[in-house]
Amino acid sequence: MQVVNLTFPLDFSNASVQVGDIAYYANPSVSGNSGFSTSNNSLIIKLGTIIDIVETPVSGIYSIQVLKPNNVTTPTIGSYIMFEKNKKVNSSNLTGYYAEVQFKNYSSNRVQLFSVGSEFSESSR
Repeated sequence: MQVVNLTFPLDFSNASVQVGDIAYYANPSVSGNSGFSTSNNSLIIKLGTIIDIVETPVSGIYSIQVLKPNNVTTPTIGSYIMFEKNKKVNSSNLTGYYAEVQFKNYSSNRVQLFSVGSEFSESSR
C-alpha cells in the first residue's frame, strides 16, 4: 500500500468528504465545448480509502490523502475524482431525524404494551 496525495484548489473544499470515504477516479474523454464524455470503455477505478484531509489556506491547497493498493494505477492530471461515503459509518443510525408518538387505549379494559416497532426509509439522500 502507498499513500497518494490528491491536491485541489482550496475553493474545492468539499464539506461532505470525510476520512474513511472511498475515492474513485475515471479518465473521461473531452468532447468539444460540451465538457466530458464517458462511454463503456471509460473505467471507474477504485483508488482507495481516504486517510487524511488537509486544508492549507496559505498556499491555497486542499489535499486529500488516499491509501492506495500497489496494484492500482495512480490517477493523472485531468482524471475525474469521485467519492463514496462509508456505508458502515454514515447509515448506522439516524442523526438529525425526529419522531414523536403517542399511544392511547380507547378500550375500557386494561392492556399492556409488549413491543413497539417502526419502519422508515431515508428520503433526503
